[in-house]
Amino acid sequence: MSEEISSELQSKVIAAAALLSKGLSDYDGSIVFANSLGAEDVVIADLISKHCPDIKNFVLDTGRLPEETLKLLADMQGHYSNLQIDVYYPKAADVEGFVAENGINAFYESQDLRKGCCFVRKIKPLKRALADKKAWITGLRREQSVTRDEIQFEEWDEGNNMHKLNPLADWSEKEVWAYIKANNVPYNELHDKHYPSIGCAPCTRAISMGEDVRSGRWWWENPENRECGLHPATPLNFKN
Repeated sequence: MSEEISSELQSKVIAAAALLSKGLSDYDGSIVFANSLGAEDVVIADLISKHCPDIKNFVLDTGRLPEETLKLLADMQGHYSNLQIDVYYPKAADVEGFVAENGINAFYESQDLRKGCCFVRKIKPLKRALADKKAWITGLRREQSVTRDEIQFEEWDEGNNMHKLNPLADWSEKEVWAYIKANNVPYNELHDKHYPSIGCAPCTRAISMGEDVRSGRWWWENPENRECGLHPATPLNFKN
C-alpha cells in the first residue's frame, strides 16, 4: 500500500476478502461480481484481483453511460490483467421499442417510465449476466441511502432466486476512499467533480455539500424511490 490505513479499516479489508473467498468456495465458483464502476465497486474489484481472481466481473453498459465511466472501464481492463470483466448490453430491439413508444427521455416523465427504462437497459441484461449463477456480489453499503440502511453481508435475493454478498455493507464512504487512495485503485473522474454515485448520464448529477450521497441519482424523485430495480428497497433475510 502507498499509504497507511487505520487498523479498523484493515480489519474490514480482511473481513471483506474473507467473505469473497468464502463465497467463491461456498458456491463452487458459481458466483459473479456486478461491477457498476462506482467507488465501492473498484474497491471490490481490487480485493478480488488480490485475493480471489477466479471471481468474474461484469459491467452493464446501458448505452447511456458517461464517457468518464467508459474510460474507467478501459482503465480497469488494462490495470487488472488477471480479472475477467465481461460487458453486457441491452438488446437493441428492447431499447428501440421502448424509445419508439415512449420517447428518448421518457424517464423524466413518470416513475413508471423511468423504471421501464431501467428494466430494458439494466434489469434484463442483469438477468442474462446472472443466468445459471448461485450467487452475486455487489458494492452496496448501509450508509448510502434510506433504501439500503438494513442490508446484510449475506442475503437471499428473492427476485433473482440466489444468494447475494455485500462485502462493504458496514464500510463508510471515508473508508472506501481511504482504501482507494492507499492502493492506487483506478476510479471514475466524475467523483472528483462531486458525483459520489454515478449511473446513466441523464439520470446523474453532481451534489451539494451535505446532500445524501445518492441524492444525485434520479434527483427528481422521492429518496425512498431512488432504486432502479437491481436491488430491492428492503433486504430479505439470508437463506441458508
